[in-house]
Amino acid sequence: MKISVLGYSGSGKSTLARMLGEKYGAEVLHFDAIHWLPGWQMNTKEEKLRLTEEFLNTHDSWIIDGNYSKFFLERRLSESDEIVMLLFGRFSCLFRVIKRYFKYKGKTRPDMGAGCDEKLDREFVKWVLWEGRTKEKRAKFRSIAEKYPEKVTVIKNQRQLDRYCKNKELSAPQ
Repeated sequence: MKISVLGYSGSGKSTLARMLGEKYGAEVLHFDAIHWLPGWQMNTKEEKLRLTEEFLNTHDSWIIDGNYSKFFLERRLSESDEIVMLLFGRFSCLFRVIKRYFKYKGKTRPDMGAGCDEKLDREFVKWVLWEGRTKEKRAKFRSIAEKYPEKVTVIKNQRQLDRYCKNKELSAPQ
């Protein structure tokens, strides 16, 4: 089983990817974990590409969490058996980000690069509410859904996520 989990920041991609990985016994790649080095320093583009390609080449079954279109997006999407897009509204995502902040405050969450303690700052709030939802980004999600209609599942709210998880026999993330 190969599943790509895409969507807006704070929508629950990492949690869903982790749950799907457990259900299917598949390796999970969280792009945030390879994008960020300790202290919120960015990894090099070459290293991120190398790690992504190595992951794709060495696993027959995988779940990949994250958009990162420069990291073999077309290959990931074409190889995916399923593409899940979590397209929650901006305020739902902000609420989830705030909840996550208090859950992991002072710690590094499991899907993040080591040494990147959870933070919530103005820059990230701007990303969640506006910059991560540009017209181009929305168009990209639409084009993926149009190109792969037989394997795309779009989830826009908690009720739809609950239904998806129930159908997959997963506990829905909150």
